[in-house]
Amino acid sequence: MDRLVYLWGMNYLAHAYLSFGIPEILTGNMISDFVKGKKKFDFPSGIRQGITLHRLIDEFTDSHPATREARQFFRPAYRLYAGAFVDVVYDHFLALDTSEFLPGTLGEFAAETYEKLSAFAPVFPEPFAGMFPYMRSQNWLLNYQNREGIRSSFGGLVRRAAYLHEARTAFGVFEENYLALGDIYRSFFPHLKTFASDTLRDLRGSVE
Repeated sequence: MDRLVYLWGMNYLAHAYLSFGIPEILTGNMISDFVKGKKKFDFPSGIRQGITLHRLIDEFTDSHPATREARQFFRPAYRLYAGAFVDVVYDHFLALDTSEFLPGTLGEFAAETYEKLSAFAPVFPEPFAGMFPYMRSQNWLLNYQNREGIRSSFGGLVRRAAYLHEARTAFGVFEENYLALGDIYRSFFPHLKTFASDTLRDLRGSVE
């Protein structure tokens, strides 16, 4: 199935982090799910590369054995939507990962991310343009570190998904399997980071 757009329920932190500080790549990475079909070619090369990077990150994540393992916790209650909850869970553990963010630096990273994105606001697709002020004012990127932030993210996912009706069960699964999900994240994220870095290098070395 095509990935659905979950808004506050997507793994925005991972996509921001895996843009490696490059503003055009960051912009494309963050708006990718709102850019359909040939609309990609309406954007400059750097943003197009970010859009492509986002999609390749999603494909890598979805097909990785660690993600398949993590989805099993959510699958009984949420079936095809299990992967969406796993994406949010990954962002939670990334936010707490001291090998990626030193204590106190997540807030700095979030603020820098919003500032870089703001410079590209004139090219935001309409849905992202409407959402971005809430992302910034509510500091979604920082709030992934909090369990209550994850509860809110799960709720946002459910509100915007056609066939989901409640997030309470998902949050219970998250709480009950917290240690196991953290172990899965730690086995997965180094592979994802290497993949994203290598893919970005290849994209920036290619001629579109």
